[in-house]
Amino acid sequence: MPCCWDGLTARMISAAGFPLTFMSGFAVAAGRLGLPDTGLTSFGEMVDQARQITSAATIPVIGDGDTGYGNPLNVQRTVREYARAGLAAVMIEDQVSPKRCGHTEGKTVVDRSEAIERIEAAVEVRRQGTDIMILARTDARATHGLDEAFYRAEAFKRAGADILFIEAPQTLEELAEIPRAVRGVHMANMIEGGVTPVVPPAQLHELGYRIAAYPLALLSAAMLNMQRALEQLAAGEPCGDLLMDFASVRREVGFDEYAKRESALLARRGDVE
Repeated sequence: MPCCWDGLTARMISAAGFPLTFMSGFAVAAGRLGLPDTGLTSFGEMVDQARQITSAATIPVIGDGDTGYGNPLNVQRTVREYARAGLAAVMIEDQVSPKRCGHTEGKTVVDRSEAIERIEAAVEVRRQGTDIMILARTDARATHGLDEAFYRAEAFKRAGADILFIEAPQTLEELAEIPRAVRGVHMANMIEGGVTPVVPPAQLHELGYRIAAYPLALLSAAMLNMQRALEQLAAGEPCGDLLMDFASVRREVGFDEYAKRESALLARRGDVE
C-alpha cells in the first residue's frame, strides 16, 4: 500500500494497479503545508485533502485521523466527516495531542482508558451505519513496551476495531510476534530509515500481516528527484535525465483521458445537430 498525499499521487497509485492507498498525515503535512508531522495540520485541512484524494482515486483510501482531534465526540465527528469525504477507513491512534510521526522522538500516549474510549467512540459511529472501517493504532511500544502495546491492541479488537496497527516494533522478532500475540487483521508500517526493519511484502504476509504500508516511499522519491533537479537548474544545467517525458506527464495527469471524453462529447453533439 503506497501512501498518497494529494490527487496526483492517489491517481498514480490507482493507475499502477495497487488495491488500496492511505492518506498519510506525514505526507499531507509535508506536501500541503511544507511542515513536519507534529500535529500542525488541522482537522479541516485533512478532510479537504481527503476529498481531493478520493475524487482522484479509483481504489479504497484509508485516512489518517490522528488522535480524533479531541474528546470522544470529536472522534465521532472525525469518523463521520472522513466517511462523507469518501474514505474507506479511518485510523485513530492513542498518542497525546499534538501527535507526531511514530518514528520520531518525543511522542507520548494517553492512558489505557482514554485510548480505548477513542476506539469505542469511533466504532459506535460505524455500528450506527456509517460506511467506514476503523483502523486502531497504538504507539505504546515506544513509551511502555511491547506488552502494553499488545494489551491495547487486544482491547481495541474487543472494542470492535476492524484493523489493528502496533506502530514501530524495533526488531524482526517483534514484528513477527505481533500477529501471534493479538489475533486479527494487522497492518505493518514500512518506513525506510525508521525504527522498524523493512521486509518484503511476501514475508510480512507470511508473518500474518494483511496490509503493508509504505507511507513515505513516494514522498521521499519525489523530494530526492526535486532536490536533484533544483541543484542542476541552479547550476545552469539541464535536468532531463530526471524527468518523465512530457507525453507521460500529460497521460498521468489525465490529458489523454480528457481528450477522449471531449471527442466523444463533440461527436454526440454533432449527431444531435
